[in-house]
Amino acid sequence: MSRNEADLRNSAAVLTPPPRASEEQLLLFSPGASSAVEKKEEAWRRDAAKKPAWKKDFTTVSSMEVNPLGTPLSVAGQDFNEIAYPGEFPYTRGIHPTGYRGRLWTMRQFAGYGTAKQTNERFKYLLSHGQTGLSTAFHLPTLYGYDSDHHHSAGEVGKCGVAIDTLADMEVLFDGINLEDVSVSMTINSTAPILLAMYLAVAQKHGADWKKISGTLQNDILKEYIAQKEYIFPPRPSMRLITDIFKFCAENVPKYNTISISGYHIREAGSTALQELAFTLRDGMEYVEYGVRAGLDIDDFAPRLSFFFNSHNDLFEEVAKFRAARRVWAKVMRDRYGAKDPRSWMLRFHTQTAGCSLTAQQPYNNIVRVAIQGLAAVLGGTQSLHTNSLDETLALPTEQAARIALRTQQIIAHESGVTNTVDPLGGSFYVEELTNRMEKGCFDYIEKIDAFGGMVEAIEAGFPQREIWDASYQFQRSVDSAEKVVVGVNAFRMEQEEPYDALYIDESVTGEQLENLNRVRRTRDGAKVEQTLQALRNGAADANTNTMPLIIDAVKAYATVGEISDAMRDVFGTYQEPALF
Repeated sequence: MSRNEADLRNSAAVLTPPPRASEEQLLLFSPGASSAVEKKEEAWRRDAAKKPAWKKDFTTVSSMEVNPLGTPLSVAGQDFNEIAYPGEFPYTRGIHPTGYRGRLWTMRQFAGYGTAKQTNERFKYLLSHGQTGLSTAFHLPTLYGYDSDHHHSAGEVGKCGVAIDTLADMEVLFDGINLEDVSVSMTINSTAPILLAMYLAVAQKHGADWKKISGTLQNDILKEYIAQKEYIFPPRPSMRLITDIFKFCAENVPKYNTISISGYHIREAGSTALQELAFTLRDGMEYVEYGVRAGLDIDDFAPRLSFFFNSHNDLFEEVAKFRAARRVWAKVMRDRYGAKDPRSWMLRFHTQTAGCSLTAQQPYNNIVRVAIQGLAAVLGGTQSLHTNSLDETLALPTEQAARIALRTQQIIAHESGVTNTVDPLGGSFYVEELTNRMEKGCFDYIEKIDAFGGMVEAIEAGFPQREIWDASYQFQRSVDSAEKVVVGVNAFRMEQEEPYDALYIDESVTGEQLENLNRVRRTRDGAKVEQTLQALRNGAADANTNTMPLIIDAVKAYATVGEISDAMRDVFGTYQEPALF
């Protein structure tokens, strides 16, 4: 047999669905599967109860009680159509029929520090080592809508991300990178319209067709009020800016994912896996509702919604969370919102391993944690993945640490064997039971949030914030009491830590960035800048005007992030979180 014939045969085997399970086979999931199984399980549990356990706490990372043994009774009454086949509603087993046999996930390492020139060099380094997509971290001043010379920016320039003040910085950031060929994700929220405008302007300067470029904009403001707190404007005008992006991109940048609804930061703030799932999906539902209210057809923008989840240490809890996420989203999009296009039902998501799980103590242990978390994301069917570097709890990742993190993904992809079959944990009694529990718990939370009137109202009442704070407190208590072991922190400690050379950004970056900013201010057309900013103020004051074209005009005139943000602050005001206790 020739190689081409073998390839064709393998492709046919992938694309030809296996025969449907018989009624007898489906009895595994039925209440009356076997009275003998029930008797054997009862006998096993009686016998197991006599054996002493070596520890007290066998709950998940999120303190969810765990069934010590999965059996057919764990999923009694399970409808196989709820599990189904990959690529079939409700997509429990994945949105693509062939899983990773058809295409690997995008390996998208998060990167950004110092100046645009430094980050451009890191981008090219990662691409040269096999990374397949870029993910951009911006420094705090850009996230909050301040320029690098603002007094609030002191000490923060280039420290936790790349400093971007004007279109000139964005031009340097993507210099020499073909934006039609490389998918670019940008972690940006309050100032998302501004950075998207800059990205589109750079793409245009490169000669790239907006209809061909792809990528993802985080643009999830609700999770800022819930968890990360990097907000500028009040919720309702912020939601208006998001629907403006939905409208603009549906018409002009159709392949671009206009929002990445982020549970990652909710989990980093201390939520449980279930709270991360429920609050993230309910945030997504809120964006859908606001889009529909703005006059958009749901099937025009819903296919471009994507999600961003955390992957923590408890492998099976995370896999169940990802599988339940697809199932819940498919059901609410089809049954609650009436979306007709199957693409609107499909939950696509990026995953990042859990930064909050990394420890400064014995940092090389973090390589193992990240490998487990990355494996959970892949077993859960992620579309793209960032694996954290071992030193991110200390400082910015070194090139060596970033390379090890990328190699972790490559080893999972090419050496572990988990890509050979689709949803390899599907049908596991334990995983299916846990998936069902995640789904039920998620709908319970959605019902509670609906009772407030929606997620915006629930946030204003402080409901998700209090839930997360309580979960965070309970977890810390379990670590402090050593009920939950964190290796190297509350167990297996070393008397003296090994030294580690971390990457720190010194203050010379600030001087270089301010020099670049001042040069732009001296050479731009000041009258043109003020004209575009006033047009933006006028447009922001008119609810019927889409702000995106106006922001693009201001960006092309080299107005700064701070100036554009201030123009919108003049109209929308700024948000002050209410006292919740």
